[in-house]
Amino acid sequence: MDTRNNPWLKLSILILCLTLKTHLSHGGDTISGNETLSGDQTLVSAGGKFVLGFFKPGNSSYYYIGMWYKKVSERTVVWVANRDTPVTDNRSSQLKILDGNLVLVNESQVPVWSTNLTSANSTSLEAVLLDQGNFVLRVTGAVSNETRWQSFDHPTHTWLPGAKLGLDKRTKTPQLLTSWKNTDDPANGLFSLELDPDGTSQYLILWNRSKQYWTSGAWNGQIFSLVPEMRLNYIYNFSFYSDANESYFTYSVYEESTISRFIMDVSGQVKQLTWLESSRQWNLFWSQPRTQCEVYDFCGPFGVCNDDNTNDFCKCLTGFTPSSQNDWNLKDRSAGCKRNTPLQCESSSLSQQKDGFSSQHSMRLPENPQTVNAGSRSACESACFNNCSCTAYAFDSGCSIWIDGLMNLQQLPDGDSNGKTFYLKLAASEFPNSSSDKGKVIRIGVGSALAVVAILGLVWFIIWRRHRSVGTGKTVEGSLVAFGYRDLQNATKNFSEKLGGGGFGSVFKGRLPDSSFIAVKKLESISQGEKQFRSEVSTIGTIQHVNLVRLRGFCSEGTKKLLVYDYMPNGSLDAHLFHEKDSEVLDWKKRYQIALGTARGLTYLHEKCRDCIVHCDIKPENILLDAEFCPKVADFGLAKLIGRDFSRVLTTMRGTRGYLAPEWISGVAITAKADVYSYGMMLFEFISGRRNSEASEDGKVKFFPTLASSVLTEGDDILILLDQRLERNADPEELIRLCRVACWCIQDEESQRPSMGQVVQILEGVLDVNPPPIPRTLQVFVDNQEQIIFFTESSSSSGQSSKPRSNTSAASSQTKSTVSSSSISEK
Repeated sequence: MDTRNNPWLKLSILILCLTLKTHLSHGGDTISGNETLSGDQTLVSAGGKFVLGFFKPGNSSYYYIGMWYKKVSERTVVWVANRDTPVTDNRSSQLKILDGNLVLVNESQVPVWSTNLTSANSTSLEAVLLDQGNFVLRVTGAVSNETRWQSFDHPTHTWLPGAKLGLDKRTKTPQLLTSWKNTDDPANGLFSLELDPDGTSQYLILWNRSKQYWTSGAWNGQIFSLVPEMRLNYIYNFSFYSDANESYFTYSVYEESTISRFIMDVSGQVKQLTWLESSRQWNLFWSQPRTQCEVYDFCGPFGVCNDDNTNDFCKCLTGFTPSSQNDWNLKDRSAGCKRNTPLQCESSSLSQQKDGFSSQHSMRLPENPQTVNAGSRSACESACFNNCSCTAYAFDSGCSIWIDGLMNLQQLPDGDSNGKTFYLKLAASEFPNSSSDKGKVIRIGVGSALAVVAILGLVWFIIWRRHRSVGTGKTVEGSLVAFGYRDLQNATKNFSEKLGGGGFGSVFKGRLPDSSFIAVKKLESISQGEKQFRSEVSTIGTIQHVNLVRLRGFCSEGTKKLLVYDYMPNGSLDAHLFHEKDSEVLDWKKRYQIALGTARGLTYLHEKCRDCIVHCDIKPENILLDAEFCPKVADFGLAKLIGRDFSRVLTTMRGTRGYLAPEWISGVAITAKADVYSYGMMLFEFISGRRNSEASEDGKVKFFPTLASSVLTEGDDILILLDQRLERNADPEELIRLCRVACWCIQDEESQRPSMGQVVQILEGVLDVNPPPIPRTLQVFVDNQEQIIFFTESSSSSGQSSKPRSNTSAASSQTKSTVSSSSISEK
């Protein structure tokens, strides 16, 4: 049969050829010059770490070309090609190499995204997805210097290990990390992170590429000056490079199995997260800015930000509702809020009702005020009332008015000295019973009468309160007292004398009518309901020990949750260890007894309570001292009370660098041994009288546990470790014992650490302890102290290192000693 002139056969062959040219094997890592990617086809990097293909975010109806982790069960996109130009049909859209570029064409075969190489040529090219998460366009069979384009040069909202984030000095063009618009839309959002275009070595976060609201501070060769979270540990290696053409930072992860990412979040915060496979979730290590309301205009026009409302940081002002409820639900508050009712001057209604003003108390005043010459509040109000564009005014030693949208509003806590009052213009219908002027007159008369009655009642109430004991509030289980919020407000003089603060809240000094002093903690991040909160507090209130701070009572009124403790006249331990000018220097005997008392308190929490209580935040700030310098562990039980969602708590704590155990990073379940690690880190500070991590005059960071471990191992004079202010006045045997306990407590493996009960016995002299091995982390520090790595605010270790753990073979191969009969023996 002659097939040369058979048209059907020719057509079949043509169709077959076209099919072969556009077919891409599912799961390969490369698109060659004659292949396309479409539909459900994906690229998978050679090591199986990353996937690239079409995806639909959330409930979106659009498709995007993106990259995500293959080994993470929750799809997490790290790069998007066409973030501002989605397609509607992934099967007829194609990603392919065309005219020397990598191009995405939509269902109409119109290019919607391209690598935009101006020097494109006909050289054979291929697009390859690499195991680092880098998507590259290169010459076929190319080595690194023949790469024409790479996604690492064009990040979206995620900065992956190994990628650069820097500045082209020739063009002053920075690489940007830009947030998604919302959780369902990867389009460019309002928040971006960039290296300072002016050439300084600091990162900036900008709102709408115009308003800077956060800076890292300049790079000093080791850390960013305003990011104390950057300390030495064995997880991240952070480095900086600069020459005449470019400046950039990059980071790597020492442990290859660690899945970590750095993102510019829709919240307007930069965040460092690590995947915990055990809990199948991303664990937040730290975020900047530290609080949500530090993000500029996060809640949009007429939206109010409140850091105390952790369920939803944003709400609308009175008389307003979200401009887009759908965007609001997707955490995009940029459109802010809109009026429920137009103002009279904006309305065509013939109604004679007049607009009014609603007072907004304890607020951060809106951005961009205009100054008006008015000598009184009434004159200021008139100036705003007569200007149809005026939306609010404030009178505070001068008149300020605001035109159109009110931006960057924040609700501040009662008693905050920065809180101001402004007056918001609202339509008359927003005020109750505003039907007529006659009604208004009646209301004024009634209101005046009620005011007189209220004043008389207030005078009687003040007299009555003088004879009333606040401490006689309703007693609940045990000896706990249920205080009223107003009682505690009066006792603390409206929370005016702040004693300290941390991740769980701020503490204020108070005095009850019986002249006894109290410490009142205003809790943050509480999500429990009334019944659950009371139950948990009652449980904590039953725990009594001489080395635990006594809980006297609590307050629970709506969102106001407070705990009332005994007041400790000698304050917290950190003031005596680190602030030599303001406090008495603790002699060695006091330090040793404080170490022993603290261990006894923790032993009670871990071993003597019905349920083991893990403190989760052992540090000098949480060890309080009574009049006789007896130590009292504070904030115990708050981890349980706050709940096990530690990510927010840890990112808002202050001064907690260097106390968290390695298991917080590895993602395994947290046990009492995490407290043991923190206690060990604290013991080093008992000895030295300074923070474990301390910058010297030459700018290098000194890590005291490394020095202590080295002195113990080499048998040097142990007294060289002692706080210089003690002038070598210490019992050498006790000092050696304390150093050994500290080194055992900070072993990398939980099984190698002693229990707190064993620690007590060692410090009491009942048990002896053998010299400990140098922990792997400290061995890394000993080997080399030139690199700085990224870590969390509350979880960062202190010190320096340059070698990844895989290179510390000496430390890894040493024989593991366990805290058992071979290491601890009874005297």
